[in-house]
Amino acid sequence: MAQKPIRIRDVAKRAGVSTATVSRALSNPELLTEATRETVFGAIRSTGYRVNRAARNLRTRQAGAILVLVPNLGNPFFSQILAGISEVFGESDLSVLIADTKDHATAGKRVVDYFLDSQIDGMICLDGALSDEEIRQFEENGVNGRIVFACEWKHGSSQPSVRSDNGQGARLAVRHLYELGHRKIAHVTGPQENVLTHVRREGMLAERAELGLPMRDEWIIRGDFSLESGRAAAEKILSMEDRPTAIFCASDQVAFGLISTLKTRGVEVPGDISVVGFDDIELSEFYVPALTTIRQDRHALGTRAARLLLECIHAGDAIDNKHSEPVMIDVKLVVRQSAASILQETGIQA
Repeated sequence: MAQKPIRIRDVAKRAGVSTATVSRALSNPELLTEATRETVFGAIRSTGYRVNRAARNLRTRQAGAILVLVPNLGNPFFSQILAGISEVFGESDLSVLIADTKDHATAGKRVVDYFLDSQIDGMICLDGALSDEEIRQFEENGVNGRIVFACEWKHGSSQPSVRSDNGQGARLAVRHLYELGHRKIAHVTGPQENVLTHVRREGMLAERAELGLPMRDEWIIRGDFSLESGRAAAEKILSMEDRPTAIFCASDQVAFGLISTLKTRGVEVPGDISVVGFDDIELSEFYVPALTTIRQDRHALGTRAARLLLECIHAGDAIDNKHSEPVMIDVKLVVRQSAASILQETGIQA
């Protein structure tokens, strides 16, 4: 004899709430308290209830999915952001689609077409390199209110954004090296066109100016957030007559490539040169030496962006004024073993 299908009223009975509360948990979970959400989703799991997404999407005229644009899925930095996004949407009625924009992976299909073809209800963009033409298409087709930038953002864009306090992070890194006695501090940047590169560079320069640190043009070395750019930066530093005693890298990956190359060439870190990174990806704690770095709360970047997008979707296409200012996530200096006090007995002049 066929088992009767589990219905929403069965879930409500198991959870001890109304059917309206169960529906709200499935469609607008952020409107419920955390305790109520946990009770309802616990009842859903225990009863085996499954949402008929196709029927619901037809009734609500929703696609039932959101798109996340990632500039490079191979970069471990994005893992915790995606985990945060998935966590929030795992409690909603929306699935998460992911597209890698590296090497123009979305070419041949305009991003705006995902909206116009009713494939998605909203988008979280981790890539600040969207073209002006794509931004114009968003505006012309009225989908601005369903796009949230996270981590990176587009200058001049009206879309809401969630970002780390990158400028403050750069200042913390330089200040830490200064307090260790370093005065000759180099900086390896990110890619020239990247918005994070500029904000971190500006923070680094502002802290230098405040501390009265000396500056040489050759001490600012262009990179691209990659291991290879760290290796190339190390080669440039090794060729300098007036070497810096400390280096602030715009990403942990750059720091890894730099430290590895320095050590291969007989330069000890932190014995000869101190290094500070940015991001605090998982490997930073286990690298040798363990990397002193600036921690971005990547999980919070993901969860805050996801909740903000849900709010925008439920509010309609109009962007509320309260979303005009970016949501800022605090950063933190994590002190480990890759940066140390300068050794006066070496004869290096601070």
